[in-house]
Amino acid sequence: MAGNKGVAYIEPKHVEVQDLEYPALELRDGPGVNPANVGRKCDHGAILRCVATNICGSDQHMVRGRTTAPKGLVLGHEITGEVVEVGRDVEFIKQGDLCSVPFNIACGRCRNCKEGRTDVCLNVNPDRPGSAYGYVDMGGWVGGQAEYVMVPYADWNLLKFPDRDQAMEKILDLTMLSDIFPTGYHGCVSAGVGTGSTVYVAGAGPVGLAAAHSAQLLGASVVIVGDMNAERLAQARSFGCETVDLTHDASLQDQIEQVLGVPEVDCAVDAVGFEARGHGKQAGEEVPATVLNSIMQVTRAAGKLGIPGLYVTGDPGGVDDAAKEGSLSIRIGLGWAKSHTFTTGQCPVMRYHRGLMKAILAERCHIAKAVNATVISLDDAPRGYQEFDSGQARKYVLDPHGLLVGKAAA
Repeated sequence: MAGNKGVAYIEPKHVEVQDLEYPALELRDGPGVNPANVGRKCDHGAILRCVATNICGSDQHMVRGRTTAPKGLVLGHEITGEVVEVGRDVEFIKQGDLCSVPFNIACGRCRNCKEGRTDVCLNVNPDRPGSAYGYVDMGGWVGGQAEYVMVPYADWNLLKFPDRDQAMEKILDLTMLSDIFPTGYHGCVSAGVGTGSTVYVAGAGPVGLAAAHSAQLLGASVVIVGDMNAERLAQARSFGCETVDLTHDASLQDQIEQVLGVPEVDCAVDAVGFEARGHGKQAGEEVPATVLNSIMQVTRAAGKLGIPGLYVTGDPGGVDDAAKEGSLSIRIGLGWAKSHTFTTGQCPVMRYHRGLMKAILAERCHIAKAVNATVISLDDAPRGYQEFDSGQARKYVLDPHGLLVGKAAA
């Protein structure tokens, strides 16, 4: 029996690489596992050797202590791996298949899954609709920042790459299919981005950069990315985006007008979420509703807002009692007056990942280059978390088995 090790949350600002149990086709008890899920049989599942597994900004919310994540929770919901074992009831996925794992865990059987809403599957999380690997209050499915991971409902959840050798050549692009590329793309689709659109993307972290690249793929004429981190803004400019520096005293509307000649855009995407910081004179001060309010200000009447940025119902580090339970001072009257359409929630990855895979394999997009994919070892994960939290303009890709040595974004 092979061993296993993975990245565990210990306390705020502290993760460790620990020895873990090798996965079984059963959900065992452990940190964060919902009691109703303990002992759940997964003969429909598969065990994967993780080829690439990424650090996500959503993981950082937990590691900063901004959620109720328990000590010992094994992190990681961005997983690409090789199937090494399949359960009795798996029919189509085979040992040796190289696959992308959507971060949404979905049964494929419930009403929501059948309607394409795999982001809010009704059967995998006893607490509420929707689940993910290695994430707080998501049912307790063990995370994939590890050497091995178990994926339930394998025939439904896994996206098999058609050619292994071709996939390994594009692995840094393909590993983004588990979350940030579909998430950024979903934000743009939800915002109505299309041919000729002018788009504002709030946030130049990996999801924001993925959204900006997605907007280009969807035909936007101008993509403007806003952030307060000069290195991340430079990364956005590296693939053709316009940028605005939100530390400047000039308003966001004024800065957009300098780019477009008008102070508004057709579409906007919130790729920041609940830890948003104020703009201008409030720069550095946490103002959790600021992005939602600012994108309403700069989006034209009858425009759409895509909101893939994470908002939570429990935030121990919230700036006030309301924020601690996810109640924010949103200018809903402004959105109502402008007839805005809002789309929130997790991205239903399956809606997009096959098409985006084909675009990657056909050289139609270069997502790894856009987000500055940077390979590090699994043992270096604590350093990756620290550097990411410091604002590095990188998307850290963990290499648990040394299969990515020498790989770089192309």
